[in-house]
Amino acid sequence: MNATHDSVRAQILSILTAWGSPKHNAEITAEVMVETDLMGVDSHGISMLMSYEEMLKLGQLRIGGEPRVVRDFAATALVDGADGLGHPAAVMAMKLAVEKAKTFGVGAVGVVNSHHFGAAGYYARIASDAGVIGMVTSSTRGILMVPTRASEPVLGTNPIAFAAPAGPGHKPVVLDMATTTVAGNKVKVYHLNDKTLPEGWVQDEAGQPVTDSHLAMDYVFKRKEGGITPVGGPESLGGHKGYGLALMAHILGGTLVGASFSPLRNKSQRPDDPNNIGHFMLAVDPRAYRDMEEYTTDLDAVIDVLHGTAPTDPAKPVLLPGEPEEFSRETRMAKGIPVPASLEKLIQDIAGRAGVPYVLRDAG
Repeated sequence: MNATHDSVRAQILSILTAWGSPKHNAEITAEVMVETDLMGVDSHGISMLMSYEEMLKLGQLRIGGEPRVVRDFAATALVDGADGLGHPAAVMAMKLAVEKAKTFGVGAVGVVNSHHFGAAGYYARIASDAGVIGMVTSSTRGILMVPTRASEPVLGTNPIAFAAPAGPGHKPVVLDMATTTVAGNKVKVYHLNDKTLPEGWVQDEAGQPVTDSHLAMDYVFKRKEGGITPVGGPESLGGHKGYGLALMAHILGGTLVGASFSPLRNKSQRPDDPNNIGHFMLAVDPRAYRDMEEYTTDLDAVIDVLHGTAPTDPAKPVLLPGEPEEFSRETRMAKGIPVPASLEKLIQDIAGRAGVPYVLRDAG
């Protein structure tokens, strides 16, 4: 089915509040998750409810927690996520960073004691929607990425997002990326469809590419050795750059704010201990450097040049980062959010266990 976005929002909201989330936090989380689905990032929207339910059962997720500012120094601050879902804490942090940027020219706000926060691009867009440049990084719970020259995974997908406002008539430039070549769930999709993986997505313990999707599943999810490559793939194709970006994302979103590092955390974490994921939000006001109109005029010129670049295939014009997501949003607002039958059943079961009605409605 293709569910209407308002019914997806209502379903998420009802489940979160039934679990014990304060309504205002549930509304923020539902909004982030729905916007993520509308943008076509299906891995981080309503499908995350299964993972959140599991964390709740284990006692890792303290869903009633209220994020709060625990440090505040002029252009910087630190938000404690109170071991709840990351969405409310991340929204609070970026809005505070924007506020500080408009006062001081720059605002840098960290989040500690958080959990999964969805798509990093959502928070970068909060900044660009407010007329400032935003950047987001985050630490992660999973361990999937094999560092360049290593034989086993150490880092996670460690996302980076960036958004820059443009002038009237142009959408903001929005980059939202994992620092791994591919997401673990994408390997799973190839496995389920018995498809051969593109070379460079997954490597074995000797650093050799694994293209058999079934064997790749073992390396990614079961074996200690091997895993997913950094952005770029092997060292010869620039994989060391993706590895470096992942480390940078963790230093800002983890080490700087006091969040945990998965390989170390796993040695002492009990099943019901929170994950202590961290995030980093940076906002920069262009007005601190020049007149806003001069900035947007120059950025618009850059955008126009890129849009005017001759494509290799006339049917596939050159796009700016963020445009595919905007196109997806337009389509899904009109035609609904795809909810496969298997996911629909899972949501029905979660709603039943939460004691709330199943309310997803087909867009028709």
